[in-house]
Amino acid sequence: MRFTLATTNKSKIKEFEAIFKQSNLKYRVELLKTKEIQSTDLKEIARESVIYAYNILREPVLVEDAGLFIRSLNGFPGPYSSYVYRTIGVDGILKLMSNITNRSAIFHSVIAFYSPYTGVKLFSGEAGGEISYEPRGTSGFGFDPIFIPEEGDGRTFAEMEVHEKNKISHRGKAARKFIEWITGLKTLPPPYAFVE
Repeated sequence: MRFTLATTNKSKIKEFEAIFKQSNLKYRVELLKTKEIQSTDLKEIARESVIYAYNILREPVLVEDAGLFIRSLNGFPGPYSSYVYRTIGVDGILKLMSNITNRSAIFHSVIAFYSPYTGVKLFSGEAGGEISYEPRGTSGFGFDPIFIPEEGDGRTFAEMEVHEKNKISHRGKAARKFIEWITGLKTLPPPYAFVE
């Protein structure tokens, strides 16, 4: 069984490679920027992204979308996390939270897989935690330097090695659900059809 992981995020690729290596999955990486629709629903974004990727690649494909939802900011930046990171970054989020004591947040991940044989399948994971008062660590990417997972030991995601983060992260949890599902399938037939 073979599929394609479609993303341009090299840090995300590294995390998926570490998870998939343990499961003997056959896949390749395609540096493909998928179309992101404007939506407040990560599942809807991931679903549209995987269909877009399939219509370009015409092979079984996986995409992932994730967001940081900060409770005191009414879920902001949520599905706009990538854009917010590129525009105001970690320092911008910390500035928005400078006088806020409730620092609870949740990282959500949605993996979308598509083949004509299976249709669209979605797998989600989440990691609860809180926003730190300052950036810490140099690993990971995005908002990892300011997210302290509740399942951890007080370090931010960016202070962890990839294998440590994968054990408790939103992406790791979603990926393990996907692995459990796909390893239970028989070999996928060659995909020929486009999907609208």
